[in-house]
Amino acid sequence: MKKIIAFNGSPRPKGNTTYMLKHFLDGAISKQAKINKINAYEVNVNSCMGCLRCNLIKKCAKAIDDWENISSKILDSDIIVFSSPIYFHHLTSPLKAILDRFRSFMKVRITETGLKHTAWQKWNKDFVLLLGMGSSNDEDAKPVIELFEYLIKMLGENNNLHIVKRTRLAVSNQINMDINDLEILYSKLGLPIRLAKNDALENSKLLKNCFELGKNLSTF
Repeated sequence: MKKIIAFNGSPRPKGNTTYMLKHFLDGAISKQAKINKINAYEVNVNSCMGCLRCNLIKKCAKAIDDWENISSKILDSDIIVFSSPIYFHHLTSPLKAILDRFRSFMKVRITETGLKHTAWQKWNKDFVLLLGMGSSNDEDAKPVIELFEYLIKMLGENNNLHIVKRTRLAVSNQINMDINDLEILYSKLGLPIRLAKNDALENSKLLKNCFELGKNLSTF
């Protein structure tokens, strides 16, 4: 049985990435995966203060929030999911706070040529990014993707990154809209109505891809 920890970074119950995550987890559940779903806006995770004590005690020294419980679930999971709309070219702020605390999973040493990162334990996990953005250009998600590519490399060569991203998702529940609803929305947004037909098909296909990814990653 695969173990999954999934972070929902959308502040909206009907957010597009909320639905992307739901379909991913539905696929995982179809393979009897064990799910820990965490709504990032509802947990108490303080900002990393850069105290560097984790270099000495091999864990975060800030024991006054939910991180100790969350971090143990991360370490115990086979699959780690970050589902987020792109806000100003990055993850939503509660997810970024969680990601910053990943610092405690490794020793960081300054060298003459840069920083050397050594994970406290061997990582062999699948990382999943489910990203939605209002922009029509998926370059908007590039800073997030580059950060995760670097992160999984720091944590060890046996980690894998899987990315599902979708452009032109500007309002809640848009990913579920049919052609007619999209045409109405696009006319209000000043977008060409001709885009609605293909976007409705692509949105539906995307949700199916999320389901299949969840199912495939949860299959031994």
